[in-house]
Amino acid sequence: MLNATGIDKRFGAVSVLEGVQLTLRAGEVHAVMGQNGAGKSTLIKILTGVIAPNAGTLSLAGQAIAPESPLAAQRLGISTVYQEVNLCPNLTVAENIFAGRYPRRGWTALKAIDGPRMLRETRALLQRLNIAIDPARTLGSLPVAMQQLVAIARALSVDAKVLILDEPTSSLDDSEVESLFAVLRGLRQSGLAILFVTHFLDQVYAIADRITVLRNGRFVGEWTPAQLPAPALVAAMVGRDVALASAESVDAEAPAKQDELEGSTPRLSLRGFGAQRRLHPLSLDLHAGEVVGVAGLLGSGRTELARLMFGLDAADFGTLQVQGQAVRFTHPAQAVRLGLAFCPEERKADGIVGELSVRENIVLALQARAGLWPCIRPTKQRELAQRYIELLGIRAADSDMPIALLSGGNQQKALLARWLATSPRVLILDEPTRGVDVAAKQELMNEVMRLARDGMSVLFISSEIDEVLRISDRIVVLRDRRKAGELPRGASEAQVMDMICEPAA
Repeated sequence: MLNATGIDKRFGAVSVLEGVQLTLRAGEVHAVMGQNGAGKSTLIKILTGVIAPNAGTLSLAGQAIAPESPLAAQRLGISTVYQEVNLCPNLTVAENIFAGRYPRRGWTALKAIDGPRMLRETRALLQRLNIAIDPARTLGSLPVAMQQLVAIARALSVDAKVLILDEPTSSLDDSEVESLFAVLRGLRQSGLAILFVTHFLDQVYAIADRITVLRNGRFVGEWTPAQLPAPALVAAMVGRDVALASAESVDAEAPAKQDELEGSTPRLSLRGFGAQRRLHPLSLDLHAGEVVGVAGLLGSGRTELARLMFGLDAADFGTLQVQGQAVRFTHPAQAVRLGLAFCPEERKADGIVGELSVRENIVLALQARAGLWPCIRPTKQRELAQRYIELLGIRAADSDMPIALLSGGNQQKALLARWLATSPRVLILDEPTRGVDVAAKQELMNEVMRLARDGMSVLFISSEIDEVLRISDRIVVLRDRRKAGELPRGASEAQVMDMICEPAA
């Protein structure tokens, strides 16, 4: 259905793609895998007319094509959902789905938008996709996961021959992923060619018919899932074996003294802490050198807890103590001054400043804590940025490169570097590995474990329960914005799910 051959792309002197090839077949789901910076997003932009290749050819159903814009690609039958939700939050669900091609009524030159028809067709589309959303609701009032589903529905609302999904499940929980996969299986049976980009290995083996691997902008190979088991897939992506980080591996290097933790003053302590309509009162202690995982489904209150702890939202009741001293944050700057750091879930909306360089983004929190003056010297900024670029393996041409040009995973690493530069005592991580490839994910986890070993307190929030279990000293389980309970290290995923499904205490 869609064939790319010998694709090259350069940005100045930097080669991003070199000799890449890809073959999408009708009635198949084809996964493209690779580390952050491997060239996946650039390849998608070429297929969809966002940018033009420097060399290579594209063909659709045997006919040569050269789309000059996303609209031209869409008219050819290539529809795309990008990793970040790029819709209009001020418009309704129906208006977003039909944006740019609203149904019209009337006989004059100035035809009015046919609102009732738009609502009917949107409702029918959402029902076909098993998405329970009011089409008249404003998009910005929906959770991120629902917005992602609307973006997918928009892509499927046109007569597409090829559907390209770039990290479509990064904001979805397990039940929503399965609903999406049910839709994709139906589309596959109808003859659609589907390109699926993800960093979740289990999802690749659940849905993909073929796998293409890219590494450092080059084509590595194409396999069926049966030909390429997970360890071999990871090795093909990174060029080496990757060991998983775990709390047990850290214990082997520096045995934990749980009894000392229990007898020490918590670095951060919550008692009856919460907010109306956001989080029911809960209690939680976080000790020095401890990783506390937070598990729960979407809407369970994980992000709400992080925002309240960091002062982004105001708590209505309860107490928060830092090193035994009661505090009440009315602004995040107060939390930063007391040694707290927060990497948010939505790096595009709440994290990076796209117009600034990697260097400027990394030093941003450190400069904010110091105040407007004195300004950190450019030489010091570059030294600091380069240190964390090397430490976290951020793939950037140099520290003055605009951060918006980095891949999503490398932007996530830069956000972590921003807060590590402040030498925090408490690090709150909300979905830190979202959109991060398997190798970079393990590098981030290794860094988190190293920080805990050096005495930092870490609150680790993730929708990937196995990830939470692997590195946490304790696991706090949330359900319906309440604390359902705690589990010790060594708990199983089944125990976590049982607690999630039981009524909260």
